[in-house]
Amino acid sequence: MRNRLRELREQLGWSQAALAERLDVSRQTVNALETGRYDPSLPLAFRIAGCFALPIERIFTPDEHDAPPSGGRR
Repeated sequence: MRNRLRELREQLGWSQAALAERLDVSRQTVNALETGRYDPSLPLAFRIAGCFALPIERIFTPDEHDAPPSGGRR
């Protein structure tokens, strides 16, 4: 999954620590999100979207490694 977290954070002039405080996570978690080493839980994704006042899909997008939904059928 790709995200625009770093871009959005920098546009607002926030440090990783400042964003982490707003999200109630560690700075290391913000760093892992920004570098793609960690995908957020759904509740955290909603907190991130709320922090930037954007829909989740404007922040997170699937990349070529993400499997398409199966819909439960073959």
